Formats: sequence, C-alpha cells, structure tokens
Amino acid sequence: MEPHRVLVLNSGSSSVKYQLLDMHDRSRLASGLVERIGEETSRLVHTPLAGGGAEPRERTGRIADHDEALKAAAEELAADGLGLDSPELAAIGHRVVHGGLKFSAPTVITDEVLTEIERLVPVAPLHNPANITGIRTAQALRPDLPQVAVFDTAFHTTMPEAAARYAIDVETADAHRIRRYGFHGTSHAYVSRKTAELLGKAPEEVNVIVLHLGNGASASAVAGGRCVETSMGLTPLEGLVMGTRSGDIDPAVTFHLKRVAGMSADEIDVLLNKKSGLVGLCGDNDMRVIRRRIDEGDEQAALAFDIYIHRLKKYIGAYTAVLGRVDAVAFTAGVGENAAPVREAAIAGLEELGMAVDASLNAVRSGEPRLISPEYARVAVAVVPTDEELEIAEQTFALVSRGDAVSPAHSDN
Repeated sequence: MEPHRVLVLNSGSSSVKYQLLDMHDRSRLASGLVERIGEETSRLVHTPLAGGGAEPRERTGRIADHDEALKAAAEELAADGLGLDSPELAAIGHRVVHGGLKFSAPTVITDEVLTEIERLVPVAPLHNPANITGIRTAQALRPDLPQVAVFDTAFHTTMPEAAARYAIDVETADAHRIRRYGFHGTSHAYVSRKTAELLGKAPEEVNVIVLHLGNGASASAVAGGRCVETSMGLTPLEGLVMGTRSGDIDPAVTFHLKRVAGMSADEIDVLLNKKSGLVGLCGDNDMRVIRRRIDEGDEQAALAFDIYIHRLKKYIGAYTAVLGRVDAVAFTAGVGENAAPVREAAIAGLEELGMAVDASLNAVRSGEPRLISPEYARVAVAVVPTDEELEIAEQTFALVSRGDAVSPAHSDN
C-alpha cells in the first residue's frame, strides 16, 4: 500500500499545532497543540481521534524550543501507534505564512526554497521565522520524507495588478517587495470552494465574498474560484478591524505618533498589531465577552462592536462592486462561524444588494456548512466552517502523489 498519511504542522512564534490525517478518507487520526513554548508554563494537549472516545492527554512544564515541542508531539503520536517513522506517512505539510510572489502553489521544500522563505522574513517577521524553525526541526526528524510548504499568500497571487499594487513609486515598491499579498489563503480557498458545493455549483460558476473572522480577520472577493481582491496587504495588519490589529488606518498616523508622541517604529508596530482593534477600543478581543458587555449596557463595548461591523459592511459593499455579481457571502473562522449577532449586523440593511439573514436559521449552531439567508434572497448568505489543516493536507498529498514534485514550483517574479 502506498503511503497515505499526511502530518500537518503549523508553527507559530510560541506554539505548534499539528494534525495527522489519513488521505484515503480524509479522517483525522490525531491532533495536538503545544503552546507557550519557551515559558515555564508550556503545555501540550494531544487528542487521539481515530475511533473516537479517547480522552485528550496533557503534559505541562517547560518546553524550551520548537525542536523540543515537535519531538514531544512525535512521542505522543508514537504512543498511539502513529509514530513519524511509520511507512504510511507520505509527507509533512507546513503552513508558511508568506510566500511572496515566487510561490503560487504548494512547493516541495528544498534548500533553495528554504532560502527564499528566509528572504521573506522582513515582510513577515512574526511568522516566517517560526515556520522556518518548524520546517528545519521536521526535516531533522524525517530527512527522507517530502516536506511541503503551503503558503497563506498563494491563493491571492491571482489578484490583478490593479488590486495588488499600492500607489507608491514603482521602483521603491519593487526594490523592497512592497505590494498587497493577502493572507489566510488556505481558508479562503477552502471556504470559497465549499460554498460553491453548498450551492450545488462548480467553483468556476460562483462569485463569493469570504469573510474569515477570527482574532485575525480578512475578506476576499473570489470570482470563479480565483481571488481578485483581499483585505490584508503587505502584512496581516491591513483591512478589517481585528482582535488586536487596527486594520485600515491613515498611514500618516504613524508619522504623527513618531513626531508628536515620540514613539519609535517598534512601539508603533506593537500599538497597531497588539494593542489596537477590539482590544484597543474596549479592552477585550473576545467577541463573546464583548456581546455580554453590550447586553449589560456597556457603551464602550457597543462602540467597539459598531466600528467592527461598520468596517465589515464597507468591505462587503466594496467587494460587491469589484465582483459585479455576487452569488454568496460566506462567514467562517471562530467569530464568523459562532457569533450570530456579528453575521446579523453585518448583513442588516443590505437588502438592496440582495442580501438578508433569516433570524431562525442564523441562530442555529452547527459544525456543517449551511445557508442562513431566506429563500427569497438574491445572494446566498452562508456559514461555512473552515478547515485549513485539511486544505494543507489535500494540497500536500496531491503534490507528492503526482510523482514529479521534486523541485520548487515558482516563477522568476
């Protein structure tokens, strides 16, 4: 039997998420999370999923680095008979946040590919270094196994230049790779495709606005299966109001803070990425807490919610104009899938655009893709749970199964 399992790794700055999938039936065999790496309070939670019924296992205590974290995860997998030395393991798929323009497809990781990912660190300083660490550790554990990079930015490389270019001096932009790349690409790809399935159509026949709303949030306009616009830009800071990120802001605010408040570039970076968004507006970035505060009459929480929704509506309207015809709006990720008040408020008042939400359908909680719009609505409004790990596994397995995937797939751009 040919190897048919894929291990998916998502290495963050202080965490590693992993899932082992059987690509015969797309089932999950195990999953886990190692968090607070490098701290005394490190924690690993491992969940055996095959067959169901098994309780999660937890270990606590300092896990010094990503190398130790991955080795600990490998030990947990081995305890379930799913060790990384298994001949059934076909490949390891890595989430890599930034692939620039060179990587528009899943790519087998070679030394040259890893060098290019390192070159992109200046435009993804919070993400690519952690991704690289995860790759190097996995390579050391299984040097004989194909390691595949699946890039958050890849789905958005189909954007036309008119959408991807900033209106700044071209030579400066090209010299420093300044353009709009977009992120959450695996989620936008998966959700746009699943939305088409929900409508009983092929992706090529459907125009979808995808709203990936989590602590990080992004929107995309997908025309016939191809991204033509997305809200995040050079970095994940641009666009929607997020948990701790400001989203769109007048660039001159940064100059003002430097000149008037005497803030350094690093201090402004921290302000806009970690102390803004919902947490900056009201002190909380958990939508459940914010909604509870609103119900208790908290005006600051209510204003934060209104600002969040106002930005969402602007993007829905703008992407309706970009697409010309919208067949569906799809909500996904933690907030998008679970916060019915967000979905209701974002679509409220958009009846002239053909959009509406049925209150009873919107109130249903389910892990399945579903429509929440009334039958009369011209545009379908859907809740489509994302599955980035499955998307990474699908792309990884498809690449290594072709048999010719032995060199990096990139252009010279």
